[in-house]
Amino acid sequence: MKNVNLICLVGYKFLNWVCSMGKAFMLLFDVLLSRPEFKKNYSIVLKEIYKSGILSLPIIVVSAIFIGMVISFQGYVILVNFGAESSLGQLISLSLLRELGPVITALLFIGRACTSITAEIGLMKATEQLSSLEVMGINPLKRVISPRFWSCLIAVPILTLIFVVIGVWGGYIVAVYWNGVNGGEFLSSVQDSINLKYDVLNCIIKSFMFALVGTLSSLYHGYYAKPTPDGLGSATTKAVVQGSLLVLGMDFILTFIMFGN
Repeated sequence: MKNVNLICLVGYKFLNWVCSMGKAFMLLFDVLLSRPEFKKNYSIVLKEIYKSGILSLPIIVVSAIFIGMVISFQGYVILVNFGAESSLGQLISLSLLRELGPVITALLFIGRACTSITAEIGLMKATEQLSSLEVMGINPLKRVISPRFWSCLIAVPILTLIFVVIGVWGGYIVAVYWNGVNGGEFLSSVQDSINLKYDVLNCIIKSFMFALVGTLSSLYHGYYAKPTPDGLGSATTKAVVQGSLLVLGMDFILTFIMFGN
């Protein structure tokens, strides 16, 4: 009997997961079809870019500085044993461009901006504001959800590049003014190691895909949140957890595709 109950529970969870994936893809499809008319609603999109992107700059900049400084310090301790401290700039720039920049920016963005999106949409759904828009003949996907979706896709790649630049600068400070690395060698190592196609372009692609899965998770859980205080709290938590896990899983897949060969 216990085995039967276990099988039923596993089957229920699997079917629930399949239904959730179907709802998420249908929501993504609807959002892509109902993209906002930027000429008419550009002010809404710009407002969402400001809320999700500009207001996320402080935590992005501060995190980038300290992460770049830590990588520089730890990297110097290792490289100096092999007499390769001149390669410190390469280590920092490639680490930030290929991995840490896109991943950490996406995780910070999910915690800072996507939680707000989930709570806003969940509250609007609970208070029937979205239904009121439909009654007035306004498409809530085009008016509310789509601007948030596209603003996140625009903001995250830009924030990622800012994170990388600030992180390299933080690493430069520690390397040159603390550990005594030659500044010219450091910058030359950074310049020689970066490939526009395999590093910068892949960094932008990664950040775009991370923004896609993270934002979709927040929109989905906000749109289908239960109209109760506990439901909104649970939806926000699920959005952060699932969005972060999707980012990490997507990072492995993209890294294997981009750098596996």
